[in-house]
Amino acid sequence: MKHKFVLAAAVLTAALGVAALSHSSAQTSKIRIALLVKSLGNGFFEAANEGAQEAAKALGNVEVIYTGPTTATAEGQIEIINSLVAQKVDAIAISANDPTAVAVATKRALERGVKVISFDSGVAAGGRLMHLNPSNTDLIGYKQIDMISKTLKGQGGQIAVLSATAQATNQNAWIAVMKDVLKRPEYKNLQLVEVAYGDDQSDKSYREALALFKKYPNLKGIIAPTTVGIAAAGKAVVDQKLVGKVFVTGLGLPSEMISYVKAGAVDTFAIWNPIDLGYSAVYLAYQFATNKAKGTAGEKIMMGRMGSITLDKNTEAAMAEPFVFDKTNIDKFAKIF
Repeated sequence: MKHKFVLAAAVLTAALGVAALSHSSAQTSKIRIALLVKSLGNGFFEAANEGAQEAAKALGNVEVIYTGPTTATAEGQIEIINSLVAQKVDAIAISANDPTAVAVATKRALERGVKVISFDSGVAAGGRLMHLNPSNTDLIGYKQIDMISKTLKGQGGQIAVLSATAQATNQNAWIAVMKDVLKRPEYKNLQLVEVAYGDDQSDKSYREALALFKKYPNLKGIIAPTTVGIAAAGKAVVDQKLVGKVFVTGLGLPSEMISYVKAGAVDTFAIWNPIDLGYSAVYLAYQFATNKAKGTAGEKIMMGRMGSITLDKNTEAAMAEPFVFDKTNIDKFAKIF
C-alpha cells in the first residue's frame, strides 16, 4: 500500500511538473508577427523593418517575420498570406499591393484566428481589423502640389504624376486629393497632363519618365508619390540633362534622393519616417494579437513611443504628418534612412 502511495505521488509530481513547464512555456512563448510588405528589396520597407525590429525589442516577447514577394503583385502576397496562416502566426501587418484581391486571403486568415491589420497601403475593410495610414491623406496630397508649385515659383506649367500601380489605394487617394487641390485659384497655373504608372519597379518607372519627357516637351514637373518612382524620375532627369528644366518631387527616401537633390533635379520632397511606420505597425499588431485592441470605431490604441491613435468610423487612423527634405537637411537624414 505504501509503494502504491509513493508511486501515485511520483506520478502526481511529474504531472504537476509538466503542467508547470507547459504554463511557463506559454508565458515565455513569442508572439509572432509578420510584416508583409509590397516587395522585398525596397528601401522604404527595409527601413520599416528596422522599426519593426525596434518594436519587437521594446515589447520583449515578439518575433517579427519580415517577408514579401520579389515583385509587387497581389498574387505573390496571397501566396505568402496562405503560408503564414499555415505557420499559425499570431498577426499579420500588411501593406497591400491590391486592396480587394488580398482581402480574400486576409479574411480567411482572420477566420483562422490570425489578427490582420494593414498599414501604408490598405486592405479592404472586411479583410483587416484596422488600417494605419502613414499620414493624413488630405495633407499628403496637398503637400505634393504645394512643393512643386513652390519649386516652380508659382509660375506653373505642365506637370505629370508617376505613380506605383493603378490598384494602390494610398496613392489613388493622394492623387484624388491632388486633383482637388489643383482646382484652387492659387494653383490655376499648374496643368496635370497625365498620371503614369511604373508598377513600383525601377526600370519601368524610369521608362515611364522618359516617355513623359518625349510626350510633353514643355513638361515642368513630375510628382512621384512612391519611393521607387521618385528615384527613377530623378535619375531620368539627370541622365537626360534636364536639370533646371524638369523638376521632380513626391515621396522618397533621403538616402536614395540625396544625389538628385544635390544635382538640382529635386528641390524638395517629403516622406514620413518609415522606421516609425514599421514600429507602429508591429506595436499595433501586438495589441490585437494580445487582445488589448478590438478594432472598433472610436477606439484608442497605444503605439509605444509613437503615442496613440484613435480609429475613425472606417477603423482607420493616421500616424503622423509628412516631413519635407531639401538641401538644408538631406545630409543628416540620408545617414538614417
